[in-house]
Amino acid sequence: MHLLQLCPRVPYPPTDGGAIAVYDVTAGLARAGHQVTVLALNTPKHYQPATVLDHLGPNVRLITVDVDTRLSPVKALRNLLASKLPYNIERFVSPAVEAQLATLLRENQFDAAQIEGSLASWYVSTLKRLAPQLPVVLRAHNVEYTIWQMLAERETNVLKRFYLRHLARRLQRFEEQTLPQFDAVAAITEPDQRRLRALGCKEPVVFVPAGVDLSRFQPDSAIRPKPRTLYMIGSLDWLPNQEGLDWFLAEVWPQVTEKYPDLELHIAGKEMPTRFRNLKLRNVCIHGFVESAAVFMQQYEVMVVPLLSGGGMRIKIIEGMAMGTCIISTGLGSEGIHVRDNFDIILCDEPLEWVDRIGRYYRGELNQEAVGQEAARTIARLYDNRRIVESFLELYNTLTLGRA
Repeated sequence: MHLLQLCPRVPYPPTDGGAIAVYDVTAGLARAGHQVTVLALNTPKHYQPATVLDHLGPNVRLITVDVDTRLSPVKALRNLLASKLPYNIERFVSPAVEAQLATLLRENQFDAAQIEGSLASWYVSTLKRLAPQLPVVLRAHNVEYTIWQMLAERETNVLKRFYLRHLARRLQRFEEQTLPQFDAVAAITEPDQRRLRALGCKEPVVFVPAGVDLSRFQPDSAIRPKPRTLYMIGSLDWLPNQEGLDWFLAEVWPQVTEKYPDLELHIAGKEMPTRFRNLKLRNVCIHGFVESAAVFMQQYEVMVVPLLSGGGMRIKIIEGMAMGTCIISTGLGSEGIHVRDNFDIILCDEPLEWVDRIGRYYRGELNQEAVGQEAARTIARLYDNRRIVESFLELYNTLTLGRA
């Protein structure tokens, strides 16, 4: 098959959840013998040369279009007063991308097109206009409006809460109008599958989770984790990750350090805001961006995922489980991942629950090694990237056979 993949950013390097989810599918399709043309907006934040996917071989062709998606207070105000599109979406709308789509569709015969996430979903109307017979799939990494809805509910600043609520309502209207235009939707979690059906997406709305290229996450027997250590790793330019870390440091960590003064917390992530880089808390170690998530994960014993808002699937949980790490997470953090509390993950939500679970770990009562081993087995059984690619191919075949 020849597939067109439209991405709101270049999916490389695979160092954050969004890039990993896209890159692994592209690489998996190519390894399975299919041709993939990747059209990516080349944004200032994630700018990459057009050669960065050359290592995937001749089956992958990357075409980039420069688009300035930087946040602008002036543009945000103008959008608020004069545009029907949510500002999150408007930043990714570009006539240059439309022109490149027209060229690609004129010069190639694609079997299916896949748009990666809500931020690029505006282009479904362009694809439908230029190639009415081409099946177009949305890979829904999350239901965008629900993230902003959750953030608004917890915001204490009145003006910020008003803006977040307004943005969530506009995003909901946009998704209700846009997402049903797709021929199929691949939801990354089963809860999102239900939310997408409620938004009016027409069938098939299928559940295709994110996977892990297990070859990238093989434990190194030479690395021994430091005892009595917790760690958090994630993209810290994502507001839900910032919110979760702020909450953990304010509501959980003070009680933990009072009871267990030699316990350490290690924090890693790209685009770390200044307030985290400059933290001067006892036994909190700030690492910033790390070159290898797999190596970092093996240096410490227990991963924490204190997520309070968000949607989709937490790729870093999948990767941590693949490494055999014991993970303590909120229920929302693990949403959409087939895990069992106290079997292959530890779940808790209230601060006192967190302090209790961390205390059990500190005293050697959590059995974190057994939990980590079960976690690795869960990932190998359900989230191997090869299975995920097979699911996408089944979906494409269903759509193309239906058009034959």
